[in-house]
Amino acid sequence: MEELLQKVKLFREERGWDKFHSPKNLAMALIVESAELAEHFQWLTEEESRNIPEDELLKVKDEIADVLIYLVNLADKLGLDPVQAAHDKIVKNIEKYPV
Repeated sequence: MEELLQKVKLFREERGWDKFHSPKNLAMALIVESAELAEHFQWLTEEESRNIPEDELLKVKDEIADVLIYLVNLADKLGLDPVQAAHDKIVKNIEKYPV
């Protein structure tokens, strides 16, 4: 995750985009990218969503990457470790939803 974070930060800095990357803007962009991801599944049946053709899967892969990049940017701006946050949330979910 650290290597990805450094690449994301370098990309952002080289283009001078940091001034646009407020937590509010990043959260909004994350929603947009999540919607673009969902769009690929919008009218599929459950079975079709499990068997996406290769050309469509490559588009889904790009949208997943966009979502992750915005999420990494947002976590960085807020000083949060997204991996640790996920671990912490899993512990909470285990307590909330026992087997």
